[in-house]
Amino acid sequence: MKSYTTEWIRNVGIAGHGDTGKTQLVSSLLFTAGMTPRLGKVAEGSATTDWDEEEIARKISINTGLAFAEWPVSNGPGGQAGAMKINFLDTPGYSTFINETKASLIAADATLVVVDAAAGVQVVTEKVWDYATEYGQARAFVLNWMDRELASFERALASLEEVFGRGVVPIQLPIGEEKSFRGVIDLVTMKALIYTPDGNGKARIEEIPAEMAEAAQAAHEKLVEKVAEGEDELMQEFFDKGTLPAEDIRKGLQEEVRDKKVFPVLLSSALHCIGGDAILNFIAEIFPSPTDRGEAVGYKEASRSGAEIQRKISDAEPVSLAVFKTVADPFAGRISYFKVMSGVLKNDAALQNFNRGSMERLQHVQAMQGKTAVAVAELHAGDIGAVAKLKDTLTGDTLGDKNAPIFYPAARLPEPSITFAIEPKTRADEDRIGTAIHKILEEDPALRFARDPQTKEFLLSGAGQQHIEVVVAKLRKRYHVDLALHPPKVPYRETIRGKADAEGKHKKQTGGHGQFGLCRIKMEPLPRGKGIEFVDDIFGGAIPKNWIPSVEKGVRDAAERGYLAGFPVVDIRVSLYDGKYHDVDSSDIAFKIAGSLAFREAMKQARPALLEPIMRVEVSAPDQYSGDLMGHLSGRRGKINGSETRAGTVTVKALVPFSEMLSYANELTSMTQGRGSYSMELSHYDFVPQELAEKVIAAHKPHHAGAEEEEAATA
Repeated sequence: MKSYTTEWIRNVGIAGHGDTGKTQLVSSLLFTAGMTPRLGKVAEGSATTDWDEEEIARKISINTGLAFAEWPVSNGPGGQAGAMKINFLDTPGYSTFINETKASLIAADATLVVVDAAAGVQVVTEKVWDYATEYGQARAFVLNWMDRELASFERALASLEEVFGRGVVPIQLPIGEEKSFRGVIDLVTMKALIYTPDGNGKARIEEIPAEMAEAAQAAHEKLVEKVAEGEDELMQEFFDKGTLPAEDIRKGLQEEVRDKKVFPVLLSSALHCIGGDAILNFIAEIFPSPTDRGEAVGYKEASRSGAEIQRKISDAEPVSLAVFKTVADPFAGRISYFKVMSGVLKNDAALQNFNRGSMERLQHVQAMQGKTAVAVAELHAGDIGAVAKLKDTLTGDTLGDKNAPIFYPAARLPEPSITFAIEPKTRADEDRIGTAIHKILEEDPALRFARDPQTKEFLLSGAGQQHIEVVVAKLRKRYHVDLALHPPKVPYRETIRGKADAEGKHKKQTGGHGQFGLCRIKMEPLPRGKGIEFVDDIFGGAIPKNWIPSVEKGVRDAAERGYLAGFPVVDIRVSLYDGKYHDVDSSDIAFKIAGSLAFREAMKQARPALLEPIMRVEVSAPDQYSGDLMGHLSGRRGKINGSETRAGTVTVKALVPFSEMLSYANELTSMTQGRGSYSMELSHYDFVPQELAEKVIAAHKPHHAGAEEEEAATA
């Protein structure tokens, strides 16, 4: 494959709500551009960018798929004719996998937001808009499924204008509605583009139908007025002549789109290849090249804080590239997807990984067409490529010329919102789980894996139940690791409400040396989050210094085992103030047991209580669900801290006990028809209401009592 210079490259994120037809649109555009011999279809599992077996089975995008098209233009950079290389990043649209979308869009220079012509703006439409805004990208809309029942150009356009403002401007009008949709009026050239449904995606150019001439003229004038707004010369020409030449409109559109002042609306029926060539022409002629976005911003330090470095996206600069995605392929190994930020990357180049401090050799540099790798000799600044089998490189790393270090920013992803306990089904699964999970974590930065030190469970956290289920399915199919999923145990803790003064005495005589240790302690509560504080208040050598650490160990071990139901005791101060010892019979073990006994006696007196984790929860959904969300959270012992509404979406903030959130993800999906999402993080621990505490203690007491008996027998 030939290499393309920066001005002949376009990097486009294809984003939007689930089921708007993003993947089908990419397949349609690839077919129109002659990159595939036939039209790939999501329903048949033949779409170019949905190639993972989980995606084919579920008929949704789970990962970002990469593809490219070579598209001829007659009026390219400098007015030249030539072929433009368009890199597509086909991103997931379900909120469960939206972190993957955010992580991938960082590599795009513009975003094509795909909207269902029947549904209009949906929750994820706004999310991907916000991501593109955060990354400073040009945006345009495609109203897809224009041929479907209930599709309405007017209604969908009105919803776009309401949410995204007056910058939303159609540059096409539909010819025909629903099943009779067969083409568009190009409001720039004022020509009709007529398509053969299920054809090759290329239009016949005709005159505008007479019955649409008046509507087309009005829409054309609105477009021209919008484009001329920012340019005094164009505005004067518009007033003088009442219109502008197509070339001036196109030039004005380029500038207004690049400056994020205008957001054009195009039309499509991706499944029937209607509108494909017009969308490709728009991307090639109107969307910005990598250079048009200005200089790339990096940092001098790996922490990506402090002094910034500006670097031109130019072949003349030292080579540097940012890795934005990793795929753990069971056959090819680790595949790194990257964007060349500066310089020219040649095949077999040796570059330094600035984050890891190691050298990497980039053998067999490729461009990805779905899962098919196409070899390239070199990639210029701004282009997107892939390479397999780098030793140390992970998502978010920067590689480059060792004499010109720079660290590019990585995507900032929210923390996981749901956690499951995972249990290997067999001993063999337990042996393999570490390696397999590590590979999955490499390709999915939205996952977390840990072992809870309190409950001893393996915990897998992600963006939603479906996310975790997909990971478990991948582990089974790719790495033959079979896991069972359970809701995680709630990490309760114990504390005290009052003060106590107690004695612990351990005395044992078994012939020869006996065991003797006696200690007296005071116990009092501490503020939340303070843990356990042990104070040595011994005076006059009542207990020799060398045995005081043994008392502390006995106290801390007993606190770890808990008193009420086996949960760790926290937020207490234990002061050791007196004791007795025996010259012969006292020992470390004797004072450790005495400390443990004193602790248990003090807990008995100090009004022990159960603590539960309270989560800081944020729930977002269309504002029509506002009352339902608040009522539902209140019914889960939640304390509502306020809500805010923006562009039709309400965000409710609340403090809710973790035990009440274990099944929340599924209930939120059901309550909002899949349009709600939430995030949560630990806020603090607080007392469990008495009637609930009794149930928790009763459920855990038998197990806890058994552990205590075993421990006593050992002592």
